[in-house]
Amino acid sequence: MTPVWIYLENGLFLEAKSFGAKRTAVGEIVFNTSLCGYQEIVSDPSYAGQFITFTMPEIGIVGANAQDMESRGAFAKGVIVRQYHKRYSNFRAEESLDELLKKFDIMGICDIDTRALTKILRDEGSMMMIASTIVSDKEELKAQLQSAERIEQINYIEQVSTKEPYLHTSGTYDPVTFTYNKPAPSQAKIVVIDFGIKRNILNELVQSGLSVKVVPNSFDEEQLIGQYRDGEIDGVFLSNGPGDPLILKDEQVKIRALIEAKVPMFGICLGHQLLSIAHGYETYKLPFGHHGGNHPVKNESSGSVEITAQNHNYNVPSSIKEIASITHTNLFDDTIEGLSYNNSPIFSVQHHPESSPGPKESAYIFNKFVELIKR
Repeated sequence: MTPVWIYLENGLFLEAKSFGAKRTAVGEIVFNTSLCGYQEIVSDPSYAGQFITFTMPEIGIVGANAQDMESRGAFAKGVIVRQYHKRYSNFRAEESLDELLKKFDIMGICDIDTRALTKILRDEGSMMMIASTIVSDKEELKAQLQSAERIEQINYIEQVSTKEPYLHTSGTYDPVTFTYNKPAPSQAKIVVIDFGIKRNILNELVQSGLSVKVVPNSFDEEQLIGQYRDGEIDGVFLSNGPGDPLILKDEQVKIRALIEAKVPMFGICLGHQLLSIAHGYETYKLPFGHHGGNHPVKNESSGSVEITAQNHNYNVPSSIKEIASITHTNLFDDTIEGLSYNNSPIFSVQHHPESSPGPKESAYIFNKFVELIKR
């Protein structure tokens, strides 16, 4: 392992060891509290532009394989771990995490106090950082970081969204039999707007009985409205994705048109945020975001508590209660986790009900979309 030098925008300068790609990279540093599923996290397009600090200290022990990829690639800037294990042990493994990161030009940083980093982010909030296996001078790193674009200025959707429409036909994957489950019979046709979709969201949509067509973020909203009115499609799904939703001006206009046309819609994460903005309620940035697989969320209808998977830095404002009912609430900080819009066939959630990785307690939400469309 070669040395890597790190500079955070709060002035902290560190030296550690590197694996993965050898390069210089700038991004936003966040922390993730999941205890497993590092490959699914790294390949989640919503982490585009970010360095992921894992609070789980041992990373790399199960290697990596094609089946566990959540997208066609990986778009994070880097991963930061306490202890990296190049020697993996898992009968499903096809390569090491080191090899996976090199394939997608992602930096790996290890032999660093991730607990201290997490405390800094918890107290000071997510921040920009630069890491380099090439540049070791603190002042040069500081200068490069100060001159680089901030994550909220970059439209990562253009990088992670599909370029061509396609059909998705696979249902959910059974980790016991290592085969795909047989989906429910098709009950409706939907179009998925890809802002950085995770594969397991698509799997859950198919499993619940939906025929799924995925289209780019540059979709033609008038064409979708026409298809809905002609009965060619029954609804639209707005996916998760990276970055600040406030800079996605074109997408906001397109979604507003779908809202006005009364097209049934379901949004997750970024889709949830874009629905709020399109209704006239701008999102705000959380101090350090929610990233992990252990966040308790209260279902306001049943009163039950669901342990959920989360990955977001932005949230919808409480003032949205003027036009929507809150269906789910985060019990860590009382932020809004789910909405059902008044007098509209539209609902959304901030957390990830597909939970890959994470618990499956919120998977019923996909069936809720099927029920909405059928009504």
